[in-house]
Amino acid sequence: MKKVTDPQAFLCGLFDTAVEAASPAGKISLDQIDVPEGRTVIIAAGKAAASMAQEVECNWTGDLEGIALTRYEHGLDLQKIRVIEAGHPVPDEDGEKAAAEILELVRSLTEKDLLIFLVSGGGSALLSLPAEGLTLDDKKAMNKALLKSGASISEINTVRKKLSAIKGGRLAVEAWPAKTVTYMISDVPGDDPSVIASGPTVPDETTCAEDLAILERYAIDIPSTVREHLQSVKAEPPTGAHPAFVAGWQSMIATPQDALQAAAGKARDAGIEPLILGDSIEGESKDVAAVMA
Repeated sequence: MKKVTDPQAFLCGLFDTAVEAASPAGKISLDQIDVPEGRTVIIAAGKAAASMAQEVECNWTGDLEGIALTRYEHGLDLQKIRVIEAGHPVPDEDGEKAAAEILELVRSLTEKDLLIFLVSGGGSALLSLPAEGLTLDDKKAMNKALLKSGASISEINTVRKKLSAIKGGRLAVEAWPAKTVTYMISDVPGDDPSVIASGPTVPDETTCAEDLAILERYAIDIPSTVREHLQSVKAEPPTGAHPAFVAGWQSMIATPQDALQAAAGKARDAGIEPLILGDSIEGESKDVAAVMA
């Protein structure tokens, strides 16, 4: 048992251990996927997009191509997958342009092809292509208002899905008839796949009526274009019965609880018994601190 002689170094070590537990290194098992007759396209989105794409690029036995979309200063030099950096947590034009390119790429896939989607926290803001009839300014305004409102990440992403051309399962639908396989790193309470990055390849069970109720609950001013969109049929998400969802599958490779348990184990090794408060605590840090006190 090691004795803690430098508290600051010990705490930094706990943090590093937690981060390592959430790393995709060695966690993306590709053995269960057959190399397709056609193309293999990798699409990665989120703060860990480049490292997830690197893991696949190093271990995939066939040819591949694709795009990894991550936040500024989070890119890596990859050989076959192009890395694009964009704005997070507020969407920007680079994210919109990259998302449009991603959508064009997956629309070119056929039944002989495979889409491997790699998603992590931050993917929702990065994949900032608006739904038809909306603009990036509409999405920026809504995103800023939602982030300031105190709404939970689940509530925020419920709204984001309906304003997007990609989220809420739409990426998988656009890629169909290609098969879609998704690997996820969760950053949300409960690890709901449909909430992580607003679930681009996972069916959305929420409705536009729920979106409007969330916006009303937090007294968020809604631009007229957004209200009209949420009141239209085209904003409703594709149903879970779509063949893209039936044929595809998802794998969760890391969760917040994994990180907490890893840090706890390191603390126990140092003779300190940790108290894990759980991975479902969320909200403004000052409010959470006041409640915990």
